[in-house]
Amino acid sequence: MTRGGESAVPRPQERSGPGASPYPRELLPRLSVPPPREPDRATLAMRTVAPEAPAGPGYEIPEMPEAAWVMAASGRRVWLGRGVLLVIMTIQAALSLRLTNTAFQDEALYLAAGHAELSHLLHGTPLPKDYAAYFSGSPQLYPVLAALVDGVYGLAGARLMSLVLMLCTTGLLYAITRRLFNERTALGAAGLFAVVQSTVVMGHYATYDAMALFLLACATWIVVRTDRLPAVAVLLAAPVAVLAVGVKYASALYLMTIVGLALLTAWPRRGAGSAILRAVLLVVGIGVLLAAGAYRTDLLDGVRQTTTDRVHGSDGAGRLLEQSAEWGGLMFITAVGGAVSYVCRSRMNESPLARRLGDPGRSWRVLLGLLLCGTAVLAPAYQIHLATVVSLYKHIGFGLFFAAPMAGVGLTRLVGAHFRYPQLGIMVWSAVLCLGIQQAEWRFGLWPDSTRMIRTISPYVNSEGHYLSSTPEVPVYYLRAQSSHRQWQSVFGMEYTDAKGTYHAGDEAYRSAVRDGEFDLIVLDGLTNPRVDDIVATAVAGNAHYRLLGRLPFANSGGTGAYRIWVKVA
Repeated sequence: MTRGGESAVPRPQERSGPGASPYPRELLPRLSVPPPREPDRATLAMRTVAPEAPAGPGYEIPEMPEAAWVMAASGRRVWLGRGVLLVIMTIQAALSLRLTNTAFQDEALYLAAGHAELSHLLHGTPLPKDYAAYFSGSPQLYPVLAALVDGVYGLAGARLMSLVLMLCTTGLLYAITRRLFNERTALGAAGLFAVVQSTVVMGHYATYDAMALFLLACATWIVVRTDRLPAVAVLLAAPVAVLAVGVKYASALYLMTIVGLALLTAWPRRGAGSAILRAVLLVVGIGVLLAAGAYRTDLLDGVRQTTTDRVHGSDGAGRLLEQSAEWGGLMFITAVGGAVSYVCRSRMNESPLARRLGDPGRSWRVLLGLLLCGTAVLAPAYQIHLATVVSLYKHIGFGLFFAAPMAGVGLTRLVGAHFRYPQLGIMVWSAVLCLGIQQAEWRFGLWPDSTRMIRTISPYVNSEGHYLSSTPEVPVYYLRAQSSHRQWQSVFGMEYTDAKGTYHAGDEAYRSAVRDGEFDLIVLDGLTNPRVDDIVATAVAGNAHYRLLGRLPFANSGGTGAYRIWVKVA
């Protein structure tokens, strides 16, 4: 240290330029690095070898397709769809088969008429009634076929035939929707249709409704399936559609929907000319066959009485709209939502390749949505015109069949691409399922179990008596070996001429007939026509011709009641 406090060791000097040493020049020899040594031969040899070319990458990413799956149909996809469809149809069958009750009066009427028609065809036995004059379908079609089955397997066999027809209808709906859209939409449509009240009940109901709907489904499938064939191929649907009208006259309400599908399904691929030709050919074919059927048969009276000139009821439009919304509203709303979404966006496939597919156009999509969804409101509108709720729930099922493809679209759009929101689809389907189960069970319990009643009156029924019943069709069916239809009188209108030759009609006819002891047996249930039942019960009270045979209590969906049975004693 110096006297001034500075160190004796020289300080590093400031650099005067790049690379300048910070130390004094006199100290540099001490800090110099020894000179490098000459390289040996091995090192020189290594330096003279040419370097190797750099190695390529160990893995190259292959070129990937735009989509990892194809939209073309495949065996795996087909069989997977059929497997899910089988599950849906199994659920449908289980829901129908769980319904139990004795024959409803409509079932009993058609089966008894079928047996009478068979006896007339095979043995020339005179018909007890002119069924063609008031049946809402040809008595020579479904009733005869159902009677053949009933003769071997009984009522259960006839109901099982209806179940098979409704299961086939669901299968055809799947095929139609798959052709119009895709597998997922088809499964959604079939799943919703299989669990609504109309489908479940008609699947265990021995009436002509299941056969008529099945034939309409067949005609629709033929129209959709032949969209790429020559226009004349659409004529294959004409006889099937006409047969559906013969089975149930009200099926004619849906013929124009089938014609509309004949036009729309061919338009995108075959052009306007071929599509219009298809529709014209189908209209001509159906018209010719209908005219021939009307000319060769005597069914026009039945058509007028039960369909075109049907007597109007007294049910209000508000009640009919409420019932329609309750029995088919949820599925209809789903269909309308599907139609709106389809108009806004036509793409029905998740694959990016679907963007390259041809779009039939927004106008075409609007027409298809209006046609299918509009068909669902035909039956409620017609029944509002007739002011009657009779058979409304079944006719709603006919309309929902045609709206089901759009309901399938709505369900798939709720679920979203790649099953993004499956809970929404499950929620809608579960709601439709719960409503269908509850409504079908309520519907099948509306009429009382007639087992005890039939057992009670059987000893008093023979081929010579005259009987009055609230539902004469039921004893006519169960006791057809002991009596015929002409021996039974209903509570819906009567004409009577007494011993003095005085003619009576309506309520007075019932009073006069009971007063004179015209009936050998009287059976009232208090449900079918309570007003006339009360008139008859009042006339029987204190009448020396009759005694009360029994009062048989029963329970139904509407509460409790009782059969009242009187037998003639003098």
